Amino acid sequence: MKNLSKSAELFRHVSAEKNAFYRCIMDVFAAAKRQYRLQLRPSEVLAEAQWPAMPPSIEEVGMALAQLEAWGNLESLPDTARVSSLSDFYRARFLYRLSQGGEAVESALSLFFHTLQRRAELQTVALEDIASRLQTLRQLADEAQLDVAKVHEALRDLVRVFEGFADNAQAFMAGVARSLELQQADANAIATYKRRLIDYLERFLGDLVHRSDMIARLIHSLDPGMDEMLQQVAGREARDAAPGDAEDQADSRGRYFEAWRERWHGLRGWFFRMNHEPSQAELLRARARSAIPQLLAAIAALNERRSGRSDRSADFRVLASWFAACADNAEAHRLARAAFALNPARHFALNPDTEGDAPANTPWADAPPLRIHPRLREYGEATARGPLPRTRDRSADRALLARELDEESLQAEAARRRLATGRPTRLSDFGELDRHSFNLLLGLLGEALPEQAGPDASAERHTADGLMHVRLQPLGAGSRAEIGTPHGIFAGRDHLITISPMQDGE
Repeated sequence: MKNLSKSAELFRHVSAEKNAFYRCIMDVFAAAKRQYRLQLRPSEVLAEAQWPAMPPSIEEVGMALAQLEAWGNLESLPDTARVSSLSDFYRARFLYRLSQGGEAVESALSLFFHTLQRRAELQTVALEDIASRLQTLRQLADEAQLDVAKVHEALRDLVRVFEGFADNAQAFMAGVARSLELQQADANAIATYKRRLIDYLERFLGDLVHRSDMIARLIHSLDPGMDEMLQQVAGREARDAAPGDAEDQADSRGRYFEAWRERWHGLRGWFFRMNHEPSQAELLRARARSAIPQLLAAIAALNERRSGRSDRSADFRVLASWFAACADNAEAHRLARAAFALNPARHFALNPDTEGDAPANTPWADAPPLRIHPRLREYGEATARGPLPRTRDRSADRALLARELDEESLQAEAARRRLATGRPTRLSDFGELDRHSFNLLLGLLGEALPEQAGPDASAERHTADGLMHVRLQPLGAGSRAEIGTPHGIFAGRDHLITISPMQDGE
């Protein structure tokens, strides 16, 4: 507690009565630290500070410096460089510099303000840099003699670029809704911002889709020998560890290796699915796509606020005109059901004691009666006094849902085994496909076709999840393939398709 109280003193100048005055002085010392200046005199602080009003006197600056030293932000030492007489020697003259605690406080405040002012960005340049660093590692790994120094340098650059990209992407995913601050904007500003945001997202999404496939291929090609390279990089870093016995050196090397392997695992998880979970790149792409509907919803909310409050009497007059225009009573009944929401709502479960749930499509005349408590009409809530109703046991429903999910997963895996044979197959030879197999084939075609340079060109690519490789080769222009599905016949130009499962390390 004593150390905690002493550390809290370092932040006293932020909330003190003259906090602006103290911050002007500390800004001077922070700038001097960045300029590699070790110490300052009070006169230099007075001349260099950006005072909000009239500059203070040298005595006021000296008193503030002494107070900051008492709080622990500054350190002082006697200034004997300008002593010209014995009386000057005995006069209190000091040089000031940031203390260790003061440096920590300035770093924390700088990081705090930088984090608050940082805008979420989607960095297309970072994707290019990541691919470039991976390509460099690929070239170094192919050399007969591995240059550990160059590999270490490339890995450091890769980690630095990737950390910046991941931080900005995380900030974007967390703050995209907050960035749509359109409440006070006019119509012209809204239209301009909408166009800029959509162009920005389209440019990033196109680059992300294009480069993710290339980055995934480079990571796959590096995986087999990556542990060996990381071991040698860890050994190079371990040479700078503090001196110790052989066991300490081995522990240092092991720690460095685990740290590098964890970074590589994180990079791989960004572009590949892990344990059937979507990759971070897929999540970022989905989040970027969802920003456009959020923008449109914000615009709709703004337009609704600008239109003012609704006039209920006018709404009823319009509804009356619609009733008057009905051709017969049946049409009027349909309009009434739609206008006043007279649809089955048995899922509200107003009677928790009723055994079983009536389906939502049960007509009111055929359903059991609903007993509405008088409190619902009087107070707007139906909760009566006394013990709460017993919680309904949903374990059977959850078990059924789990069985359905397992069955669907097995069916999807069976479809993958059926299609991913690694052999060239005509589309016309697939014949009848079940729902899961057809959905998988349709997804693979959707990923491969955009890679075609023309209708007669071949295309190949890795799937976005990194599990399969697809090669598509069109056959003759007059060829035709028909595939039977539960929903009908899927027909079009025949192609030769090769679907190969990806093995670890490819």
